Amino acid sequence: MIALTLAEIAAATGGTLRLDGTDATSDTVIAGASHTDSREVAAGDVFFAKPGEFTDGHLFVPQAVEAGAALLVVERPQQAAVPQLVVADTVEALGALAHEVVERVRASGVLKIVGVTGSNGKTTTKNLLRAILERVGPTIAPRASFNNEVGAPLTMLEVTDETRFLVAEMGASGIGEIARLIRLATPDIGVVLKVGLAHAGGFGGIEATQRAKSEMVTDLPSSAVAVLNADDPRVAAMAALTPARVVWFGMGTDAAVHASDIHVSADGTSFTLHLASGESRAMHFRVLGEHHVMNALAAAAVAEEWGVGIDDIVSALESVRLAERWRMEVMGGRDGVTIINDAYNASPDSMSAALKTLAQIAAPGQRTIAVLGEMSELGEFAGEEHDRIGLLAVRLGISQMVVVGQEARRLHISTINEGSWDGESAIVDDADAAYDLLEGLIGPGDLVLVKSSNSAGLRHLGDRLGGRYS
Repeated sequence: MIALTLAEIAAATGGTLRLDGTDATSDTVIAGASHTDSREVAAGDVFFAKPGEFTDGHLFVPQAVEAGAALLVVERPQQAAVPQLVVADTVEALGALAHEVVERVRASGVLKIVGVTGSNGKTTTKNLLRAILERVGPTIAPRASFNNEVGAPLTMLEVTDETRFLVAEMGASGIGEIARLIRLATPDIGVVLKVGLAHAGGFGGIEATQRAKSEMVTDLPSSAVAVLNADDPRVAAMAALTPARVVWFGMGTDAAVHASDIHVSADGTSFTLHLASGESRAMHFRVLGEHHVMNALAAAAVAEEWGVGIDDIVSALESVRLAERWRMEVMGGRDGVTIINDAYNASPDSMSAALKTLAQIAAPGQRTIAVLGEMSELGEFAGEEHDRIGLLAVRLGISQMVVVGQEARRLHISTINEGSWDGESAIVDDADAAYDLLEGLIGPGDLVLVKSSNSAGLRHLGDRLGGRYS
């Protein structure tokens, strides 16, 4: 974080500064990192005592103080000999401070901000952008999936006077949430990747999801750029909603940034990248799955807008081996067994893409096993979408399916109802039971996909299987 006095932090957040029992004054300068987890606090940092769903950050103030916190942002005064800023809402204060920091750095005229949203692909695109942009200048991007009202401001607070690029991943589970993040740090470029059924239960349907994702571009100034997916009709419709200049990416030649000559293999995807300038390059993208090509195109479109040359774009994209931990992560190797651990998140779109990749990269005669768990947060769409994925697995010719958890039972039932399988689908209650079953099921040379929503916990099953066959 940039250096600010306690008085400046109080003014930015609207809080009341309490210095009783400390040696600090309102002119004391704070320049440490900001945290909502007391375990991450180091000397000189700021601790936001955020109330949570299961616990309250105020309970961990002693640990934060012991770790060396220089400032506590709290909703009620604490017994601690450390400067305290008492605010009405710690999350609102976190956002207000992030906005202040971003605006101060932006005033220098160097900082550029890109916001990324979409039902799928946000984290991958964020990581690809970081790989490209950090070749040009100091770049801040979120850790993991820091993309909500807490994670996004924490990332913004990492900005310093030297930062040239801020990559802001902006997620949402309801209308208005992206708009709130946009107000904290209005992007120079807003990217919308896809509108799908991820979190559809929270949004109330795909039309509401479309409205929420469109918040990325509706409030952009005319000087900004909206980078939109030409292949998704719901995203393409957003062009009419933004005053910003539109740059299209997609698979077709009608998109300014597009791909051709696509070839998918177990080693990644080869394709020719075409930029808006007319330049093109053949490249090999090692992030597994053809669906990730769209994320690469979006990242390339942003980079080109900011003057990054095609050589740097291609070199950076080719350097990325893994989209993110537990996202199409290739593991194993012993006895020719390959484990693809893609169990951090799952929506109907990402589940379909992972199954199609499993079928695409399998060698002739190679057995494919799909270990699938629940797709959560689908609301009223859950049943039919689980049915659809089960049918897709059959139609793709997946050799064996193992369904984990009764919440995903419709996956199992739909394959049986299809009638073309006889014993190729099994259902177990939990990850431990799945591991026991797979121990006797997986054989030399098998290709295994582990896919589920984070809540199902199958990413750890994927790690266990990957370790077994490494």
